[in-house]
Amino acid sequence: MKIRQNIRHWAAKKALTTPVIGDVANDKLVDLHTSIFLNKADEDRREERREHLDDFFDATMDTYVAALEAGFAEAEAREITHVQANFDFFTYGWTEMMEIPADELEAHYRRYEAFFTDHDITIDDPLGTFRPAAGVTDAPATPERLETPAYENALAGFADDVYVETESGETVVGGTEEPADVDPTVAPGIDEDEASA
Repeated sequence: MKIRQNIRHWAAKKALTTPVIGDVANDKLVDLHTSIFLNKADEDRREERREHLDDFFDATMDTYVAALEAGFAEAEAREITHVQANFDFFTYGWTEMMEIPADELEAHYRRYEAFFTDHDITIDDPLGTFRPAAGVTDAPATPERLETPAYENALAGFADDVYVETESGETVVGGTEEPADVDPTVAPGIDEDEASA
């Protein structure tokens, strides 16, 4: 999969793994991801998917931290959560929101199979053990989209590794080195006032 990586991603990692501001960062990142993916959906479908995506992305923040703790690089940990999201979108037939075409789902699964197996994550159950006890709000599926999928927001051809587009626009395999002294307040939605709250 091809993803971006810049100082805000490193700051988000730092924030999510730091006590106190971690909860603020979590909420802001959930809002951000929900907004990004809803904007890929048809306008008349957005509101009916919002609560589902909020619940889903909240759970993937736990996946991200667990992947970091398991030794995955930042880009890999983040890609794992994006793969989970694509499993979910595929299951619901939300092909317009997918970042990869369906025929690459299995290749992405295989790359992280050990982690996914440890946490009972499958294409049909993309949260596995990260599923909240209260569950995830359901939303209407669009299975008809799977019959003639367009995958208009999917980028094919990056299933063999994690490809990272840097701030300079260069594409590298595996990601960049974590900068020294990352400031967690640079994370999306975090500022000095929120960090000290």
